[in-house]
Amino acid sequence: MRHARADAYENAPRDVVATGNDYAAGYVLPTHAHRRGQLLYAATGVVSAVTDRGSWVVPPRRALWLPPGVPHEVHMNGAVSTRSVYVRREAADAASLPAYCQVIEVSLLLHALLLEAVDLPLEYALDGRDGRVMALLLDEIRAMPALPLNTPLPDEPRLRKLCRTLLAAPALEIDVDAMAHKAGMSRRHFTRLFRRQTGMSFAAWRQQACLLAALARLGAGEPVTTVAVELGYASASAFSAAFRRTLGAPPSRYLARQGAH
Repeated sequence: MRHARADAYENAPRDVVATGNDYAAGYVLPTHAHRRGQLLYAATGVVSAVTDRGSWVVPPRRALWLPPGVPHEVHMNGAVSTRSVYVRREAADAASLPAYCQVIEVSLLLHALLLEAVDLPLEYALDGRDGRVMALLLDEIRAMPALPLNTPLPDEPRLRKLCRTLLAAPALEIDVDAMAHKAGMSRRHFTRLFRRQTGMSFAAWRQQACLLAALARLGAGEPVTTVAVELGYASASAFSAAFRRTLGAPPSRYLARQGAH
């Protein structure tokens, strides 16, 4: 697996390049941005990313697409091994890759292509097998379905500040009336503005924030019961049921994907 310096991939004379990295538990990449778009793949471990627009959680064997120029901070929940694909803006536009951040599914084919891509030379032959691998990689990224693994942030400054505080320590018992009071708004104005700016009710947003925080903590090895109780669920089974309703599988099966391929 090739590890490249940041300036090496930013300035590489190829539209698409790939690198791999391993990180210790708890490692944080401070806020930064790339001129290229980035597909950040969590080969093992759980990655969390925060931008001005929201927060995203990337479980094992899923990936986060970050468009060119988007400032982002990345947290490693547990030991993490990543593969990253960097795509020039013009190539990303030509491939119709999203203009916004999103977590995507990773197929068996995309997984294999990512593993292959990081072993290619930085200046691979465009008209040979290596060039075809990278072209297929872009096609497969575009074909992947998006996953509901983000918590959006509102634009209104008071709401944004409150929500960022909540994301650091979410809990089910956080009350909508208390939130409205802290924002200096009536309950009615708060709930209407919150839904308009995030596309979700505050209750749904709070639940999403809790579940994604749980996903990150479970990925770092914390016990399900501890995580469930600290987030305000009545029991581990109640938490697992909510997790399954939202994400389609119980926590153990969802995180077990890292050994599935």
